Amino acid sequence: MRVIAGEFKGRQLKAVPGKSTRPTTDKVKESVFQVIGPFFDGGKVLDLFAGSGSLGIEAISRGMTSGVFVDKHPKAVHTITENIKALRLEDSVEVFRADAFRALKASAKREIIFDLILLDPPYGKVDYVKLINQIVEFQLLSDDGIIYCEHDPKEDLSGMKHSFEILKQDNYGGTIGITILRKAQAPV
Repeated sequence: MRVIAGEFKGRQLKAVPGKSTRPTTDKVKESVFQVIGPFFDGGKVLDLFAGSGSLGIEAISRGMTSGVFVDKHPKAVHTITENIKALRLEDSVEVFRADAFRALKASAKREIIFDLILLDPPYGKVDYVKLINQIVEFQLLSDDGIIYCEHDPKEDLSGMKHSFEILKQDNYGGTIGITILRKAQAPV
């Protein structure tokens, strides 16, 4: 597993030991970042269900200024921390061991607004509609913010139009589904 582009291009990242996580492949990562922003000019990323932190680190490598990484599994949090230290990103990121919904609530209390939210939970274990409704309810996404969802390809997220436009929806090899949502702009 490696960083695909940007400041840390080519740097190797550690994977979470065991089979509890499923790292996003380089091919999918490259395709996703071509849509959500090949490169960013600042901004804050939330990597929820972060696993190794690979997606959030990719966003920071491509120009996001800071990030919050959340996972509830101790091995994942340890791996994220090791990857952050290896890249010397300790001053620009926070890592938390927490449940996703608790992390969203904590972010709302701190009045954090994200430009990019990465959702890559274990397949079939999370209700995306509930998760995204909470993001909207807590106003955690900037006006032109993007949400990336990685999911089982059998799961249909096209019904999630509520205040979002679908930038991309795709299926990779029958094993990975992605849906990229952008906060819909209010008509002028």
